[in-house]
Amino acid sequence: MSATQVINPATEEVLRTVELLDEAAVDDAVARAVAAQRRWARLAPAERAAGLRAFAATVDAHIGELAALEVANSGHPVAQAEWEAGHVRDVLTYYAASPERLSGKQIPVAGGLDVTFHEPLGVIGVITPWNFPMTIAAWGFAPALAAGNAVLLKPAEWTPLTSIRLGQLAVEAGLDPDLFQVLPGAGAVVGERFVTHPDVRKVVFTGSTRVGTRVMAGAAAQVKRVTLELGGKSANIVFDDCDLERAAATAPYGVFDNAGQDCCARSRILVQRTVYDRFMELLEPAVKGVVVGDPTARDTEMGPLVSKPHWESVAAYVPDDAPVAFRGSAPTGPGYWFAPTVLTPGRTDRAVTEEIFGPVVAVLPFEDEADAVALANATSYGLSGSIWTDNVSRALRVSRAVEAGNLSVNSHSSVRYTTPFGGFKQSGLGRELGPDAPLSFTETKNVFFAVEEL
Repeated sequence: MSATQVINPATEEVLRTVELLDEAAVDDAVARAVAAQRRWARLAPAERAAGLRAFAATVDAHIGELAALEVANSGHPVAQAEWEAGHVRDVLTYYAASPERLSGKQIPVAGGLDVTFHEPLGVIGVITPWNFPMTIAAWGFAPALAAGNAVLLKPAEWTPLTSIRLGQLAVEAGLDPDLFQVLPGAGAVVGERFVTHPDVRKVVFTGSTRVGTRVMAGAAAQVKRVTLELGGKSANIVFDDCDLERAAATAPYGVFDNAGQDCCARSRILVQRTVYDRFMELLEPAVKGVVVGDPTARDTEMGPLVSKPHWESVAAYVPDDAPVAFRGSAPTGPGYWFAPTVLTPGRTDRAVTEEIFGPVVAVLPFEDEADAVALANATSYGLSGSIWTDNVSRALRVSRAVEAGNLSVNSHSSVRYTTPFGGFKQSGLGRELGPDAPLSFTETKNVFFAVEEL
């Protein structure tokens, strides 16, 4: 086995060293998870529900600790990190209601009785990204456990600390230690073994489209189920009939949240040409007003990028001759800081077509509704987006025409655990969250009982 150093991105200091598991350790974890899943599935639905509620209560008792870990490991502002820890608790609480409501059907047929059951798949492998480590993990493990499965979670190498702690809290809450296991390791080792191991019946992957295609191709060899939440290049469409002041004031938070390290970031702002100049006048003070700094400070709105390699990747999109309209501010000195940056490139510029995953946004004018829709859809991605208009008919037309899985009208909301989340095109496959999420971790079994006629 090897090890990796976990770095605080705001200070560049080493937080701790984390051991990375090898393939043999993964195989051992899978074997133990297979046995634990059978024990878990045999429990009464009410007992499984109680176990998830206990897990949620234990998370709730450690909100501050989890938030502090995320601040240190990921550079998330403390207020955001506290919300994220509370979100994990809420997702667990929501899916704790599922075991007692996972109902099949009785289907009318001739000659007997026909019923369906939702059987758990078995062992689920969840591979999470570094941008929202504990929240995205919960989207996978909570509904999977609720459906009667065991879960193996591989956190991103850069940001494993909150996931490791969640695994410990599950045991403290009374769950079987082998039921929910966190396995830190390299993607090419642990993640790859999730894909190839025959007893891992489904892989849930959140990350880049490039890696997601490899996961999907590998899973095909065993006809293994996958849920993929991949990249994005979402559009924030601003029509001339909207509340322009509000659209401009909120636009920075639609893209610079989590330093732009968000698959749902509205990293293309499309503005109707008739109000383009006025919008840019309003956008500049809003961008410069974003508070970038120490993530432990309560008033901080944006922290650093996650790592030096990622900082270099983002910086490559803003060379010295980039069409920078204006920038916000960021600290100097240690830390992977990058100021919020607004570009005004051409429609084919790589800053418009590629996912930057940082606090860089491109603003482009459009002529009319048809042009706005065409420009919004001129991408291989289709995850999220916003539409700003006071015309209800236009809002409905455009929301139906834009090829994206999660749209928001006159706001930038994308993810609620009570509603489904996922992408079109190369932004992914399948849906997470919402009331039906546990069903995606089950197989439907149909059973016919012949009835003898009197």
